[in-house]
Amino acid sequence: MSVDFADVAHSFDQKHPDRPKLKRKVYERELTRLQEELVRLQRWIKHEGLKVVVIFEGRDAAGKGGVIKRITERLNPRIVRVVALGTPSDREKTQWWFQRYVAALPAAGEMVLFDRSWYNRGVVEPVMGFCTQEEYREFLRSCPEFERMLIRSGIIVIKYWFSVSDAEQERRFQSRIKDPKKRWKLSPVDVEGRSRWVEFSKAKDIMFAHTDIKQAPWYVVNADNKKRARLNCISHLLAQIPYEDVPWDDIELPDRQSGVGYVRPPITDQTFVDERF
Repeated sequence: MSVDFADVAHSFDQKHPDRPKLKRKVYERELTRLQEELVRLQRWIKHEGLKVVVIFEGRDAAGKGGVIKRITERLNPRIVRVVALGTPSDREKTQWWFQRYVAALPAAGEMVLFDRSWYNRGVVEPVMGFCTQEEYREFLRSCPEFERMLIRSGIIVIKYWFSVSDAEQERRFQSRIKDPKKRWKLSPVDVEGRSRWVEFSKAKDIMFAHTDIKQAPWYVVNADNKKRARLNCISHLLAQIPYEDVPWDDIELPDRQSGVGYVRPPITDQTFVDERF
């Protein structure tokens, strides 16, 4: 059943940066409610055979991975899956740019979340010098047509850009440097990209000018506050696909099979994990 999230949007309006800190209890309550709705959406996608693509883009440390984790952690990975492609191989570099992404597109009854996508060529590659100017210009020309083609084929395309300020990105980078659990998140490309803030800004503006199309617009998420960004993004995503409740089948657990005729092997024949806790 679709839900009116106007009250949530009002409570977490990103236009008021001086508002009080979002309390953990409020965040956890709203996140639980939204995740319950995501389960309903997932069942509707499966029931109706929908094909959904959700793209998450933005600067490094903008919070894309965090919202993807909150979207997927209660869902069935066979229906809702994450695609995070690495550096293309030598063979893939010779292919049509969109080719390896096409292989990851959803079949009927699936939703695919792209943690970065074909838009690498729209921002990262031209700034870092990973593609030629001709390849970059061709991407800007062909990307809108590629997405229109996806939409005409019946795929729902939803695109999010996570916007983070210079100061907040700096704070998050420093946190990753100091925290052994987060250090892996900081790649050499991230560090190099930090020194090219203005170049990235210009590339993002050009990309928006070419690819913010009516059929698949960019939705910008104010991401300086991670918790608010997660709630705002998930509530917005739920509002993009009208869905209804799909009734659950009644389940009656059968009686357990009798143990007659079964003899368990000696416990000493098995290797157990040490009980250290």
